[in-house]
Amino acid sequence: MPPSFLQRLVAGWLAILLALQYTAYAHMIDVPAGKKECFFEDLHKQDKMTVTYQVGGGGHLDIDFWLADPEGRLLGKQVKQSTGTLSITAEKNGRFEYCFSNQMSAIADKIVSFNVHGIIYVGEDDVVAPIEREIRLLAHGLAAVKDEQEYIVVREKTHRNTAESTNDRVKWWSVLQAVVLFAVVGWQVYYLKSFFEVKRVI
Repeated sequence: MPPSFLQRLVAGWLAILLALQYTAYAHMIDVPAGKKECFFEDLHKQDKMTVTYQVGGGGHLDIDFWLADPEGRLLGKQVKQSTGTLSITAEKNGRFEYCFSNQMSAIADKIVSFNVHGIIYVGEDDVVAPIEREIRLLAHGLAAVKDEQEYIVVREKTHRNTAESTNDRVKWWSVLQAVVLFAVVGWQVYYLKSFFEVKRVI
């Protein structure tokens, strides 16, 4: 039986509500050498948050990352990673802090791309229609696809930079080889020519 206009209208409103409930933020930041960058998210009990990140440039493409609860208790830490994911479920209301630290580096700045996903908790007492459940699963799937696309973009940028740097080095090495080759050829011609010069004694 085809869905009625009312069912389509309800489904549309549910999609909008879930879009408001399911949030995703994409950021790209520069973390100077010897510094750290921290961010905050206000969560309620049973809310879920996932942070995914990747280092797109600078140094050895590594960064320190950690996430702490409102009381400063460490919920997760990753050291010298080029990419990573950390998910938590809030056990209390409050402001949660997550930081990207480049304090291990003295000279190299780092470029970090990261996404923050948040899901607002819906209690068991709330009625969840089957279509809402399906839309929620679809939202999760779309977020995963978006993460993968952003990951591919950052990796492509990193590989392109590496390829361009290698191309520049090969180009200048070829120029240096050509200069040395012409210099050696010129010296050999001059040296051999000296053997055939006739020296006259007066």
